[in-house]
Amino acid sequence: MNYISSTNNQTLMSQAHESLRGKWGIASGAWLVFFILTNLGNFGWDSLGIVSLIIGGPLSLGYVTIILLISRNQDPDFKLLFSGFKRFGVTLTAYLLMIIFILLWTLLLIIPGIIACIRYSQAFYILSEDENISPLEAISKSKEMMIDNKWKLFCLYCRFIGWFMLCIVTLGFAGLYVGPYFSVSNAKFYDDLKNDYAANKIETSSEDIEIISNDLPENNEANNNTGEQDKDGES
Repeated sequence: MNYISSTNNQTLMSQAHESLRGKWGIASGAWLVFFILTNLGNFGWDSLGIVSLIIGGPLSLGYVTIILLISRNQDPDFKLLFSGFKRFGVTLTAYLLMIIFILLWTLLLIIPGIIACIRYSQAFYILSEDENISPLEAISKSKEMMIDNKWKLFCLYCRFIGWFMLCIVTLGFAGLYVGPYFSVSNAKFYDDLKNDYAANKIETSSEDIEIISNDLPENNEANNNTGEQDKDGES
C-alpha cells in the first residue's frame, strides 16, 4: 500500500499558517539560527564551510523536530534545535549520504537531481520520529513515501517561488517569515502522508477482517441454512 497525500497544497499552506499563529517567534528564531549555521561557507567564511557540513545533519534533525511540533500545534523548546547532536553519527551519515546521492543524480542532469531532492525529502522527519532507524533505512522509507507524491510536493515547492523572490528583493529579511511558513507547510505534507496511510491501512484491515469473518465455518453453515430455508419456502 502506497502513501498518498490527499489534502490539496493550498489547504496544507493554510493549515501551516494557522499552526504558526502565536509561534512565529520561536519558528523564525529557529529558522534564522539554522540557516546561518548551515550556510557559513556561503557567507564568505570559506574556512567554516566544513563546519557547516559537519553540523548540518544534527541541526537539520533539531530544526525538523521543532517544525513538526509547531505543525502539530504543540509548543517546542528552542533547545530542541540542538537535540540532533545526541545522535550525531546517525544524522551526519544521513546528511552526507543525501548530499552524495543528490550530487550523483545531478551529474546526469538537473531534473534527476531535483527529483532526488524530493525523493529524500522526508528522511529527517522519519529520523525525528524513530530513534532506532538507520540513515539508509530512513532514506529508503522516504523514497517509499514519495513514490506517488513527488509531483505534488514539487507543486507545493512551486507555490513558494514568489515568496522566495520576495526574500531576494528584501535581501533575505523576508526569510524570517517565508522560512518557517515553507517549513511548516512541508511538515503538514509529511503528516498528511502518514495520516492517509494510517487511515487506508485501518480501512484495509477492516475489510480483511470482514472477509475472514465471512469465510468462517459457522458463517458458511449459517448461509447454507439460510439458502435451504429459502428453497423450502419457495417449494
